[in-house]
Amino acid sequence: MAAYGTKEAFLQYAEDHGYVISGGTTDAQIVAAMLRGSLFIDRYEPKFSGTRTGGFDQERAWPRTGAVTYYGQAIPSDVVPQALIKASYEASFLELINPGILSPVVTGNSVTKREKVGELEVEYAVSGNSSSAEAVAAATPVVTMIEGLLWQFMRVRIPGILAV
Repeated sequence: MAAYGTKEAFLQYAEDHGYVISGGTTDAQIVAAMLRGSLFIDRYEPKFSGTRTGGFDQERAWPRTGAVTYYGQAIPSDVVPQALIKASYEASFLELINPGILSPVVTGNSVTKREKVGELEVEYAVSGNSSSAEAVAAATPVVTMIEGLLWQFMRVRIPGILAV
């Protein structure tokens, strides 16, 4: 499975943005983080316009056929937009410094409502009727840098009026 972008371009992106990658980091760790970062970007697929150019068996969500920007500009069916690749680099860096941060494991019946350590006590707001989808959404981090890079590839949502 291939990640968006290349390892060399990811390392350059990290350097250009002042991100520090530990000297002991192996190529295998970088490649694995890039794969996890790309998988995180692919979670946005339901919001992207168009369909996978290579069909359902295509590894990544991009390239896409019939994709357009928020402003209606056509994206060629053989192109992965640079902003999307940069978003995957942002996700990859987060995964490199803290593996698994973008893929939280949520178990609905083991939510901690109150914790006490010594004199410190914390109580969390927990909805008693949350669905598993709500629990996952609450546990998944929102990375504003990634959202800022991807918004232009999202489908335009036009409120509809239902007449019967």
